[in-house]
Amino acid sequence: MSFSAPRLAEGGFSGSDAVLTVSQLNRRVAQLLEDGVPRLWVAGEISNFTRAASGHWYFSIKDEAAAVRAVMFRGRAQAVGFVPEVGGRYEFRVQVSLYEPRGDYQVQVESLRQAGRGDLHEAFLRLRDRLTQEGLIDPARRRPLPVLPRAVGVVTSLSAAALRDVLSVMARRAPHVRVIVYPAQVQGRDAAPQLCAALDRAAERAEVDTLLLVRGGGSLEDLWCFNDEALARRIAACPMPVVSGVGHETDFTIADFVADLRAPTPTAAAELCCEDRGQVLGRLRAARDLLVRGQRRRLEHAAIRLDRARAQLVSPVQRLQLRRQRLEFAARRLQAGLERLLRERRQRPPAALDRLSSGLDGLLQRRHRRLDAVLAALGALDPHRVLGRGYALVRRIDGTIVKNALDLKIHEPIEIEFGQGRAQAEVTRTDALL
Repeated sequence: MSFSAPRLAEGGFSGSDAVLTVSQLNRRVAQLLEDGVPRLWVAGEISNFTRAASGHWYFSIKDEAAAVRAVMFRGRAQAVGFVPEVGGRYEFRVQVSLYEPRGDYQVQVESLRQAGRGDLHEAFLRLRDRLTQEGLIDPARRRPLPVLPRAVGVVTSLSAAALRDVLSVMARRAPHVRVIVYPAQVQGRDAAPQLCAALDRAAERAEVDTLLLVRGGGSLEDLWCFNDEALARRIAACPMPVVSGVGHETDFTIADFVADLRAPTPTAAAELCCEDRGQVLGRLRAARDLLVRGQRRRLEHAAIRLDRARAQLVSPVQRLQLRRQRLEFAARRLQAGLERLLRERRQRPPAALDRLSSGLDGLLQRRHRRLDAVLAALGALDPHRVLGRGYALVRRIDGTIVKNALDLKIHEPIEIEFGQGRAQAEVTRTDALL
């Protein structure tokens, strides 16, 4: 590979005696490198790899004789699809530049692929881009997992260590959840069709709430069946949420992008698909205790209100007693008034006595009428007078009054009070009024 030397920019490094600041010098050197060296591919080994909190990757690219600092910014790093390993050999698409604050020569990495696997990586990127354009990798289409699944399906090989890891985690965290395995090869030429068939069986049988697609770690070739386009479309069309737990944390496949949730490992997939039984029971106990305390407070407040209402309630017997007391008091006042009038009548002239007698008669008549009205009102309140008109009062054995025939049970003993006397009876039939 060859490239021509850059032309010096105006005011550059000609024979000028102008004095430059260090910042100006570094800026001009950076411009010379960026303009003079085209983007190119560099092969080398990664060392000193750092993932910053900002998402940028900082590392060195080296071979047996030299090394160069490199940076890969967050947006381009996310598009790689996997996290490179220290000591791994890769091919880097780079732009040569200068880090001006320190004057360090470095390269900005735009993309990378595993050395010797450029075709596979390019195929991976093409499929990912196509599925992205179709909306299958859109985060908005990802479905939440059921919080308390009744059954969880696992698509993997029966001999895979990943299956043992999943079963172990489920037995420890959620022994109440059924686990149904849909076996399929997870490596080799026939793996992708078998994985598709397993997903189809799970969708057709519709017996699980969540589906785990898991496999342990391996090389790019070992995991390539999870980059199959048909499998990706099956995952996107699956009626239940799919959790992808393929490989290790640094492994990324197309299945990870189209699944509803990506787990870094098969064990993590099992942990994410359902909550720990102990934690769920703990929350239920806390909710039960809160409900019991709230119900107890409501009952206590209701009892207080009942006591207050009972204290304000006056029975018919008490009302009759109050009315009798008032009548007796009125009768005593009337008697005293009559005696006083008689005494005055004896002391007055006959004409005055006649007028007094006439007025007294009228007063007595009015008082008698008021007395009769009060007695009639008292009689209306007297329950025994109501019974005397042919009605009856029905009580249970404990003395409570029965207001609704439907409250009684067949063969329940009752007591009936009439206007004259009482009788014991037994319920043989109850009917509601039309």
